[in-house]
Amino acid sequence: MEMKKINKTDVQDILTGFENTPVYLHVEITSGMYASHLDDNVFNAGTFLRNIQVKFIQATIRGGNRSKEHRVGLKLDNGGWVYVLGLTHYIEGENGEFIMHGFNNEGKLASALEISSQPFFK
Repeated sequence: MEMKKINKTDVQDILTGFENTPVYLHVEITSGMYASHLDDNVFNAGTFLRNIQVKFIQATIRGGNRSKEHRVGLKLDNGGWVYVLGLTHYIEGENGEFIMHGFNNEGKLASALEISSQPFFK
């Protein structure tokens, strides 16, 4: 199955279906793996979180009006937030996981937010 460009209404409906339920998150943000090896002027930054169990009480998707990128905010039941920018595509996986990725102009992964009721493979 191929990833689809984000449609805010469809994605919001899927996100809402995970509210008030314990879920596992995978969050990944990258400026390009080893980008500084190719260009000394590039500052390489990134984040990788996997199998973080949370429960969110509200999910919101915004953006995509003038640009193709979207942002998703998850308000956690403990008052915290998870916020991911730069999302462009999504797919519902075969095992019920919901996968959102952001691809840069070169088609390389720049951001990821994945949600599942089961832990992701290690």
